[in-house]
Amino acid sequence: MTGSDARPGSRHLPSGVHDAVQPGCALLRLETTESREGVLDGAWWPRSRDIGAELPALLSALTGHLGPLARVGLDSTAWEGLPTRIVVDDRVVHIDSFSLGDDTVLITRGDQDIFSLLVVPPDTPPEAARAAMAQAVRADNVTEAHQILIDTGSAQGPPE
Repeated sequence: MTGSDARPGSRHLPSGVHDAVQPGCALLRLETTESREGVLDGAWWPRSRDIGAELPALLSALTGHLGPLARVGLDSTAWEGLPTRIVVDDRVVHIDSFSLGDDTVLITRGDQDIFSLLVVPPDTPPEAARAAMAQAVRADNVTEAHQILIDTGSAQGPPE
């Protein structure tokens, strides 16, 4: 499901998208040109903090839209069992771990084409998660991921 399903020039997601968003979903507004204007390229609402269970499906879906991916950047303190690489569709994707905050995942295609996705915490109430994801995929969004989570009531404390 992508944000690109909205009418051209629309700043909102199409009818029904908000109701369909549930844990494990990703909403994407993927623009592959240098003129990307929004702060974020999409949003992801994983079901858990188990990266081995959550990341393969996200990367497989992204590969279908973007082609082969090279790297993923994640906060090492926010995920359980973070590996250094993962195989997606018979290709190795390297995982970079650093303290960038658990509210963002960075996806790299090629050498420098980077896509930034909001990460909605797994235990976020559905209405707050939907609001956060809708804000993240707006083409005119200038709000950083952490602030979106605060504004929508999706922010949670650090993982234990």
